[in-house]
Amino acid sequence: MGERIKKLKKIRIHREGTSELIYSAIIIIAVCSGLWYVLYSTNPLFCHIIMPIVTGVLVTAWLIALNFYRCPIRYFNGDSERTVVAPADGKIVVIEEVEENTYFHDRRLMVSIFMSPWNVHANWFPVDGRVKKVHHENGNYHKAWLPKASEENEHADIVIETPEGEDILVRQIAGALARRIVTYAKPEEECYIDQHLGFIKLGSRVDVFLPINSKICVTMDQPTTGDQTVIAKLR
Repeated sequence: MGERIKKLKKIRIHREGTSELIYSAIIIIAVCSGLWYVLYSTNPLFCHIIMPIVTGVLVTAWLIALNFYRCPIRYFNGDSERTVVAPADGKIVVIEEVEENTYFHDRRLMVSIFMSPWNVHANWFPVDGRVKKVHHENGNYHKAWLPKASEENEHADIVIETPEGEDILVRQIAGALARRIVTYAKPEEECYIDQHLGFIKLGSRVDVFLPINSKICVTMDQPTTGDQTVIAKLR
C-alpha cells in the first residue's frame, strides 16, 4: 500500500493540460446543473433516468482527458554517458537505416516511437548535450505510424550535440488527431536526460536519428517508457 501511494505522488498533471481540465470541469458542472434544472422542472421521472447517463458520459470523457495529461516524475538511474533513452512512452514502430538529407546528409539509424492517445504525451530529451537547432515545419496530418508521416506531417526538429561530439536529431511528429506540437528546447541551451523536451497532444510519434554505428537496444513493437527505456548506445 505504501509503495502504491509513493508511486501516485510521483504522478502529476502536465502544465499543458491544467487550464483545459479546469475549464472543461466547469463546463461539465454548468451543463449538468442546467440540464438537471430544465428536465426536473418538466419531467422529474425522465430527469432521474437521463441525468445519470449524461453525467456518466461527460465525467468519463473528462477522466480520459485527465489520463491523457498525466505527467509522471521520472529519473533515469543508469549511466547516461553515450546512452540514448526513449523520448516518449509508446511502442517501437520503425527501426531502419535511412538517408537523412535535411541536416546530416548521410545515412542514419532511425528509431520511431508511436504514441497512442492512451500514452503519456510528455516528451523527454533522449541524451545529455547541447541544443544546436530547433525548427518547426508545417505539414499534413497523416496517420502517425505511416512512413511518410516523418517527412510530410507537421513536425518539430531538435538537433542535439552530445558531450562526445555526436549529433542526433529528435523529431516530434503530429498525427491524424494531434494538432499541436509544443517544444521547450531552445538553441544553444544545455539539455539533460530527465528534462522535458516538449509535449504533443493526442496520437503522435517521435523519431530519433542516430549515427549509423550506434548499437540499437530495442526491438520492433517493444513498449517504451519515456526517460527510462534505453533505445541505443552511441559507439
